[in-house]
Amino acid sequence: MQPSICILPFHRSVGGPRSFTAALTQGLAARGIEVHHDPERKDTTAILVIAGTSRLDVLWQARRRGVHIIQRLDGMNWTHKKVNTGLRHYLRAEWGNWVLSTIRNHLADSLVYQSHFTQGWWQRVYGEVSAKACVIHNGVDLAFFNPQGVSHRPAEAIRLQVVEGSLGGGHELGLENAVRMAQQLIMISGKRVELVVAGKVPVAARQKYDHEGLDWITWAGVVDRERLPEMDRSAHFYVPCEINAACPNALIEALACGLPIAGYDSGAIAELTGGEGGCVVPYGDGADQMGPADAPALANAALDILADWETYHCQARTRAERQFSVETMVEQYLQVLL
Repeated sequence: MQPSICILPFHRSVGGPRSFTAALTQGLAARGIEVHHDPERKDTTAILVIAGTSRLDVLWQARRRGVHIIQRLDGMNWTHKKVNTGLRHYLRAEWGNWVLSTIRNHLADSLVYQSHFTQGWWQRVYGEVSAKACVIHNGVDLAFFNPQGVSHRPAEAIRLQVVEGSLGGGHELGLENAVRMAQQLIMISGKRVELVVAGKVPVAARQKYDHEGLDWITWAGVVDRERLPEMDRSAHFYVPCEINAACPNALIEALACGLPIAGYDSGAIAELTGGEGGCVVPYGDGADQMGPADAPALANAALDILADWETYHCQARTRAERQFSVETMVEQYLQVLL
């Protein structure tokens, strides 16, 4: 009987989980392995749980049938404990952490962490478990995300790019850090700076910066995947916004397009950049406490990149080719799934 893989849950929204599911499904299909979303199918060889699912009963039943259960873990919910995001968001975040930890502790027989940072975080907060564990970084289509093609990088300005699924729900500080870094860059460079923000941004956050008269911010909204390579090629730097990010796809896509990274040492940013694809500086007073970041330090690092941009541009692409091929990712998941 041909093996089939069930992926739970089925993500319809934009963002990393959906992109990952599409890439893995395509890669497995090319190898003759069917992917579906029905955990009760009798021919299911393994269930890959992307983060968590509320269908714990189905996982229990599958485990009793001898189905291999793998959990792919990124970070955990934590910003609700640092900033007031409302009671509803707090309860939803706590419920999410309970679901994630229950699957990790009692249902999964294999764990795939998206980064070494993520593995250390889970082990530190929830302890070690008996399930086999490994780290598999996300991968991207290096032919689709590449440095060649249409580019509109301005010669008369410095363009910074932010790409996130959402910058709400406690993640507004990441946007604030990017804006303040851009302001520092304006002051020390004497050049015009453009900040392009792609993703869902709360209306209140946009209004705040609009009221400050920051007309050099472009609110691009949610951008179709097909447009992302051109946007990456049209910027000078990618600025990661999410604090304690596990393994952001947008950063890897930027590297693949030869876009250098200018970021803070938070989460897996330094791990992914690898000292080649850009500059990573200390956050400052502490990312874990949701304090303000060291904007002057990152602005100066951005100028260092700009002074040798072509070198960083080439190193970013080389880093992606060496570490983040989607083909490598699929092969690594195959070893775990089968």
